Amino acid sequence: MSIPFDGKGLHPETLAVRSGTMRSEFNEHAEAIFLTSSFCYANSAEAADKFAHAETGFIYSRFTNPTVKMFQDRLAALEETPACIATASGMAAIFAVTLTHLKAGDHLVCSRAVFGATIQMFSTILSRFGIETTYVDLVDLDDFRRAIRPNTKLIYIESPSNPLTQIADIAGIAQIARSAQALFVVDNCFCTPVLQKPFSLGADAVIHSATKFLDGQGRVLGGAVLGSEELISKVFTFNRSTGPTLSAFNAWVLLKGLETLSLRVEKQSANALLLAAWLEEQDMVERVLHPGLTSHPQHALAMQQQKAGGAIVSFIVKGGRANAWKVIDATRICSITANLGDTRTTITHPATTTHGRVPVAEREKAGLVEGLVRISVGLEHITDLKNDLQAGLLAIANN
Repeated sequence: MSIPFDGKGLHPETLAVRSGTMRSEFNEHAEAIFLTSSFCYANSAEAADKFAHAETGFIYSRFTNPTVKMFQDRLAALEETPACIATASGMAAIFAVTLTHLKAGDHLVCSRAVFGATIQMFSTILSRFGIETTYVDLVDLDDFRRAIRPNTKLIYIESPSNPLTQIADIAGIAQIARSAQALFVVDNCFCTPVLQKPFSLGADAVIHSATKFLDGQGRVLGGAVLGSEELISKVFTFNRSTGPTLSAFNAWVLLKGLETLSLRVEKQSANALLLAAWLEEQDMVERVLHPGLTSHPQHALAMQQQKAGGAIVSFIVKGGRANAWKVIDATRICSITANLGDTRTTITHPATTTHGRVPVAEREKAGLVEGLVRISVGLEHITDLKNDLQAGLLAIANN
């Protein structure tokens, strides 16, 4: 049964713990995991009514499950959107929202500064369906305007972007999208609703790879699309028929992750700013990219849209790939992995991992140079993280 809950006036930290909860007849305190493929009915008439949506209730876990619903409702409360639908991964969320709203002959505008797998999806998979993509400069509103065509149906961005932490003028792009009558989709993975709420800035849909900060401990895959009831209803229809389903177990893990989201993201963001400032002082570092630094090109805009700079720090090591790899390989605390958003700090070389499938020319155009290193800052002590990176920086300095 649902718990009567009015979240009005409550803070996000409270919503992260209390919103979206449902209890069974056993009245459990912690959310239950409903590991079932289907649900039974008292009689044939009840089954018919639920399948026809004449009566609300759960039908089949491919598209209706109580644990998944709890996660969806809680995340919607945090993002301050009317509705949410969960998916098996962040990429499944992107695929669902684009294929729901695009068809052959439609045109998509996307920032160059997005996750490598997103570029691969748009350029190699959506193109096979007759959907064309134009890539633009995330920070240039005029570039977005120039890219608009009569058949432009969707604009897609990340802000901050992966891995360069570029910041989009979300409200400005929203206005362009409205003028073009195009759906505006924002990936909010790096900030989470703790730091930024794109829906309130004009986005039509918000995307999450729940695998990252929402889980926060590198345990499970998950994704989500958030927006209006009408928009999410259309994505629901797509998901029901195609099946990119979030499992009940993963939903339960993500529910637990949301409970500590604010605590983790705020601390990780504070650690990241300290680490970024320290990196700026290192001789073998050519440039540091973190929205919280005053040296960041979009620092002022970031501080308008976000509560903090976030937990991602990227920096360019002098000497290109060889030295970037030496710094990464010298670490003993940081996990060398492409995942991010973890309580444990992770480090990777984007040009050969997350964006390795992107053609070299496109990487260079996007600013993804060979010396770039991306760090997702965790909850370790900041001094230990500095010492871990300093070993590699000293090693290349003494060569």
